[in-house]
Amino acid sequence: MNENLKGFLSGSLAACGAVTLTNPLEVVKTRLQLQGELRSSTHVYDSAIGSLFKIARQEGLMSLQKGLFVAYGYQILLNGTRLGLYEPLRNEIQGQVDRFTGQQRSAPALAMVSSGALSGILGSAIASPLFLVKTRMQSYAGKTVSVGHQHADVTKGAWFVLKSIYRREGVRGLWRGADASMLRTGVGSAVQLSSYDFFKTQLLKTGFFHMNEGHGNIHVHFSASLITSFFVCLFMNPFDVASTRMYNQMTATDGKHGSLYKNGFDCLVKTVKAEGPSALYKGFTAHYLRIGPHTILTFVFLEQFKALFRLIP
Repeated sequence: MNENLKGFLSGSLAACGAVTLTNPLEVVKTRLQLQGELRSSTHVYDSAIGSLFKIARQEGLMSLQKGLFVAYGYQILLNGTRLGLYEPLRNEIQGQVDRFTGQQRSAPALAMVSSGALSGILGSAIASPLFLVKTRMQSYAGKTVSVGHQHADVTKGAWFVLKSIYRREGVRGLWRGADASMLRTGVGSAVQLSSYDFFKTQLLKTGFFHMNEGHGNIHVHFSASLITSFFVCLFMNPFDVASTRMYNQMTATDGKHGSLYKNGFDCLVKTVKAEGPSALYKGFTAHYLRIGPHTILTFVFLEQFKALFRLIP
């Protein structure tokens, strides 16, 4: 089996396994980030955990898995690309850097960060329409008190939403908000993939973990993921707020643009002006509670699938 295909499959399966368990917190995070948008008076949710129970109580337990099947498609496209291309890109960039400097393994951090960012941006661009639908599904609260614009057409399914957007707004409408999402995933991937690589290497050097042919065991994968998840959330949350709001805004009367924001940068500026800098960290606790386990589960699953695929010639 082709090595790139193995990487794509490993990344896709790992991410789908992780999102099954973390999707409820993604629903909570989405709503907390939309709450009080540009000083809206609507205040429905308090803490991350309190919001989790409130959504389940008002909308039913299954509401915590809103957008799950769309999330699977998104994770396959995003993380299959992102995790599958990371190592080939890192090796290629490292080779180019080594040829330029005339030294082996020179500036490894440059190769790790740039390959993480590039693979994340590419994966995010490909998967953006599914993120748009997922965000709208997760923000929709039905007849209960809601936050953000409510896209009622999500009740008819993801395929209906995609077709409706295409008919009304064309291809451009399907990729509205992609710029914010690419920033979000580029920053997140650069931090996540490079720091995971770094911390995994450093932990193996301590001698406390079994090397397992240089790949480490599940304990080192778990520990490296735990450390990585905090830094990912810290750097990515402002762009995550922007992408959530860009995707969920209603369409302007011209049918071509969003009604609130022109692009991701415009969203960041307007959010800070209206709500203050702290608004960029709305939903941080829910984000960390979601991305911590998601990062851990993704990399733990990823390493196991990689080990499985190494057995396939």
